Amino acid sequence: MFDRKRNSGPSKPRVTGSAPGVSAENNDGGYNAGMAVFSYIIGGIIVWSLIGWGLDNLWGTRWIVLAGALLGAVGGFYLSHMHGLTSHRNTAGKSGADSGPSADGNTNAK
Repeated sequence: MFDRKRNSGPSKPRVTGSAPGVSAENNDGGYNAGMAVFSYIIGGIIVWSLIGWGLDNLWGTRWIVLAGALLGAVGGFYLSHMHGLTSHRNTAGKSGADSGPSADGNTNAK
């Protein structure tokens, strides 16, 4: 009734096309981050344009759809920035916040 596969030996490591010394977990590249940024921005434009279009029809105006598109683009970029998709990472895979305080002398951080 059910055909189950049996493990006949130790599992073999999965071979990927990455460079030597680079683990598969850290090899996501910039493509996935770029697609996420693109989808946040385009999704924000579409959603907020539709909200603006609805308000334009409700109130009889013509400019709120443009304001909604601009708000969606800015909101999508802000969301992608807050998720850390637009920041540069150093070669060790650490974020910039892991490197310590900045050199600008700002000591107000708590």
